[in-house]
Amino acid sequence: MLRLVAVVLALAAAGCGGSQSESNAPPPPTTNPVDPATAGTIAGRVTFEGTAPPGQPIRMDSDPNCARQSSGATEQQVMVGANGALQNVFVYVKDGLGTLRFPVPTVAAVLDQKGCVYTPRVLGVQVGQAMEIVNSDPTLHNVHAVPVSNREFNMGYPIQGMKHTHTFSTREVMVPFKCDVHGWMRAWVGVLDHPYYGVTAADGGFTFEGLPPGTYTVEAWHESLGTQSQTVTIGASETKGDVAFVFTAT
Repeated sequence: MLRLVAVVLALAAAGCGGSQSESNAPPPPTTNPVDPATAGTIAGRVTFEGTAPPGQPIRMDSDPNCARQSSGATEQQVMVGANGALQNVFVYVKDGLGTLRFPVPTVAAVLDQKGCVYTPRVLGVQVGQAMEIVNSDPTLHNVHAVPVSNREFNMGYPIQGMKHTHTFSTREVMVPFKCDVHGWMRAWVGVLDHPYYGVTAADGGFTFEGLPPGTYTVEAWHESLGTQSQTVTIGASETKGDVAFVFTAT
């Protein structure tokens, strides 16, 4: 009976909480405003110094469908690879682009619910870009986004294979996502009005190509280690490939 009530509540949330599009802004441009003849590149690496905290076991006993899929699962907030490479850091151009407006990607970003965790844990999208949210699990989830600048939404996903497409109306770093059914499920989405962002993978690297000459504030965000910013200046057709962010154990 409790399970049935949960499904009904989730479906009710789906009926009133989701938005296909929030934006009333003018349409985005169809062409990139940056001159490719003078565009430059900023690249670098994010690393971690010290001893990373151990992963914490995730107790999924409350949902047998989750427990069967993810036995022995752990939550690893600080993921460190070879040579201290720090993963799941959202790196982006915070300031310096002025009033330039950029085309919106036509390919959707994807946030999956798989193995009773969000995949990926950290994601970036542009304002107006479709973000496809998928439930790949044979169990009930709900996707509850809790932004500050954008509109909150809470969608029920009671059936495996369900999908929903959402777009954000304004930039916001970062939008937290949670699942009210499974309290351990967390994700973060960075929403920007330009394409110069990325999430570090196992090598800790990031690259922003096609930037106009100028001076930029580049910021690195991590869910538990905080943020770091630095100023980077590039000239016409210049590549700055040695930008380094170093986080340390708290």
